[in-house]
Amino acid sequence: QVQLVESGGGLVQAGGSLRLSCAASGRTFSRYAMGWFRQAPGKEREFVAGINWSGGSKSYEDSVKGRFTISRDTPKNTVYLQMNSLKPEDTAVYYCAGRPLPWEVVNAAEYDYWGQGTQVTVFS
Repeated sequence: QVQLVESGGGLVQAGGSLRLSCAASGRTFSRYAMGWFRQAPGKEREFVAGINWSGGSKSYEDSVKGRFTISRDTPKNTVYLQMNSLKPEDTAVYYCAGRPLPWEVVNAAEYDYWGQGTQVTVFS
């Protein structure tokens, strides 16, 4: 059983940066691969970034590669998404997800635990 809570979303001007945080309640965090997903109005939820349970492997959706960075801090039971050079098309609700397996797969159906989401809005 793991509870995930996202924070750090908000309004930001195009070209700016935000840092999202996802805090996990359980001490089994180190045995969970973690991912960030996003969903814009009228669109399906899509994979953004993932990190394996050791932190040694990372995956990114093509449109965010080079701009976003995922990381984890095991003592704090927290995973982060640093978002730089933000664009209006990045506007969405961002969700944190976890799975009690080593690999950071891209399919949302493979994740067992989800946060409530945090809104990110990028304006020009």
